[in-house]
Amino acid sequence: MIIRDTDALDYHAGQRPGKLEVVPSKPCLTQRDLSMAYTPGVAIPCLRIQENPEDAFRYTGKGNLVAVISNGTAVLGLGDIGAMAGKPVMEGKGVLFKRFADVDVFDIEIDTHDPDEIIRCVKLLEPTFGGINLEDIKAPECFHIEETLKREMGIPVFHDDQHGTAIISGAALLNAVEIVGKDIRKVRVVFCGAGAAGIACANMYVALGVDPANVLMVDSKGVLHQGREKMNPYKEKYRRKTDCKDLADAMKDADVFVGVSVKGMVKPEMVRSMAKDPIIFAMANPDPEITYPDAKGARPDVIMATGRSDYPNQVNNVLGFPFIFRGALDVRARAINDEMKIAAAHALAALAKQDVPDIVVKAYGGEHFSFGRDYIIPKPFDPRVLTWEAPAVAKAAVRTGVAARPIEDWDEYVAVLERRILGKSREVMRVVRQKAIKSEPRRIVFPEGDEEKVLRACQQILDDKIATPVLLGDGDAIRAQAQRLGLDLGGIQLVDPRGHAKREDYEKKLYEIRKRTGVTPFEAKRLMGDPLHFGVMMVCAGDADGLVCGLNRSYPDTIRPALQIIRLKEGVTRVAGMYCMVLRDKVLFFADATVNIDPTAEQLAEIAIMASIITKEDFGIDPRVAMLSFSNFGSVHHAFSEKVRRATEIVRAVRPDLVVDGEMAADTALVPELSATTFPHSAIQGDANVLIFPDLQSGNVAYKLVQHLAGAEVIGPILMGLNRPVNVLNHYSSVSEIVNITAITATMSLRADQPVLPSRPAAGAR
Repeated sequence: MIIRDTDALDYHAGQRPGKLEVVPSKPCLTQRDLSMAYTPGVAIPCLRIQENPEDAFRYTGKGNLVAVISNGTAVLGLGDIGAMAGKPVMEGKGVLFKRFADVDVFDIEIDTHDPDEIIRCVKLLEPTFGGINLEDIKAPECFHIEETLKREMGIPVFHDDQHGTAIISGAALLNAVEIVGKDIRKVRVVFCGAGAAGIACANMYVALGVDPANVLMVDSKGVLHQGREKMNPYKEKYRRKTDCKDLADAMKDADVFVGVSVKGMVKPEMVRSMAKDPIIFAMANPDPEITYPDAKGARPDVIMATGRSDYPNQVNNVLGFPFIFRGALDVRARAINDEMKIAAAHALAALAKQDVPDIVVKAYGGEHFSFGRDYIIPKPFDPRVLTWEAPAVAKAAVRTGVAARPIEDWDEYVAVLERRILGKSREVMRVVRQKAIKSEPRRIVFPEGDEEKVLRACQQILDDKIATPVLLGDGDAIRAQAQRLGLDLGGIQLVDPRGHAKREDYEKKLYEIRKRTGVTPFEAKRLMGDPLHFGVMMVCAGDADGLVCGLNRSYPDTIRPALQIIRLKEGVTRVAGMYCMVLRDKVLFFADATVNIDPTAEQLAEIAIMASIITKEDFGIDPRVAMLSFSNFGSVHHAFSEKVRRATEIVRAVRPDLVVDGEMAADTALVPELSATTFPHSAIQGDANVLIFPDLQSGNVAYKLVQHLAGAEVIGPILMGLNRPVNVLNHYSSVSEIVNITAITATMSLRADQPVLPSRPAAGAR
């Protein structure tokens, strides 16, 4: 990636200079709002906090506010450029805190080189903040500053230049030694750079299991050996009895090299002198101690990490500080101790071994990652880092007694984290997934069994106990594909339709079902060679509970065999489709947006009832159904609005328990003020969550507009009305979307024998 000077300057200048702004979290639109936000209303929480200082966490933003503090003496690779010149970096840290962990930040630049002045300034800020992130303060002063503040303040203090690099590279070390089959207690580690990051990395590696006697540290004057003059106490800890005098000596037969110095320090011949399967962390920024191509050229067996995003295994501190503070703030930790840092490193190491979601693949230009030499730590844009690392840090805080507010329900805590960053759809789907997980595992068939996205989704489905996947296809080809992807198929059923024991039975059953629609025994035999038809027959025969397909087929071609073989539920005249639209502040269900071009009033009533059942039973949301039109309660007399009016009457007759009204316009359904003032008689007072569109054209247009203009997350389409659940994927469905639709299919299968309608609505019912 090439970033020109003008690009960077334009980015930071823009229409609004800088990268941060303050946004109010409460409304201030009316005189009452103003009185609540400031005087006189603000006096009430002030007095409460005076009585009980802990109430500051309840009535102010203190508990989610971190100060990023620097004096600009060690800014990135720029050195001592001063407090003001370092401000863009500190603002950048604030952006990362907010983007990755929803932590609010004020950046504070202190114009002094005196450590005691910095200490005094920071201590005076304690009433404002829930945590302190020290940044870009040079060594050895940074050690004294952090140690003093940690000792004298009651909120967590964390110097990221020290501990961030140590935690991330520590996670990388755990995985690297595992991959090469070395014992962490026996590896020899050489450090190039004995500043804040170097000392902290050495301390972390020792905490993770490295023998201190096997650590050699090199600074600008050479190896820290016994013959050196007296050094600061932090370096003294790593003075060793050795004949090595310089970096080249130290690297001979070393297992691990850790660079936190400057570019060009390591030559190819030094890499060649290292032990078998060398591990090199060349983390100088912006250019490493040796480039990735040079290191690989010298030793093809090397595992290498750098601070750069254009090489594998980027050691990026953004994998650490946002999530460490998130966990610390959420349990109101008084400190960030060694146990919390170690927990963070282990969480990152463990996450790297998991299958990588599509959102990460997309963020990195379609490149796929799997645990191995070129993927030993997670990518910064992996959204799961939040839900792995923050809970690990929080648990360590509770375990070590530094948490003032221990968490009791860790599952709920993870759900809260998901809502913060990963979108409301995760919260919505959590209900569906829990229903699937708590039931007897449902057997869900995937006719596209050798598709990469299907395989990766099935691994997650199995890991999360959502369902038991059944993959159709050539078993050898599926196993080979899974091995290439690093997946474990244990627990996944592989079925090859070509030689399946029940194929002949399926052929006969298919012939019996469709012999009056032109299907001959020969045609039934041919159709059973198609994985989709075979999968549908498995569901029809009760050998599977549901089916998910469609990556390589059109929507009509996928649902047609299901309609022909599984058939409709009793009382239902046709299938319909529904989308779950997840917006920032609400969840809406749109039906029918996929199947019926111009449904009748009776069919609209069916669609509304089927949509309400799925909303209630599968998503756990009480349905409030709006039958949409361009007319409001007879305001326009037209065949279009009359159809919707009739449909509403049918729904009420069949399901008098259901909250439903219409015909109504979309704003009447969704804007409370409009309903309250204009249509107070309506059962829907702007609070509809199930929207029934009068035809496919309006439904399809609406869902796509809301998706792309309002930024809604879309779950679906969900196919309604079949005797057994079949759901259709889009060609571009992601792994997470496949997992979601599988969970929905599994929960729908739990109700497969339940009727949709208590009685079929009579045509023309009034």
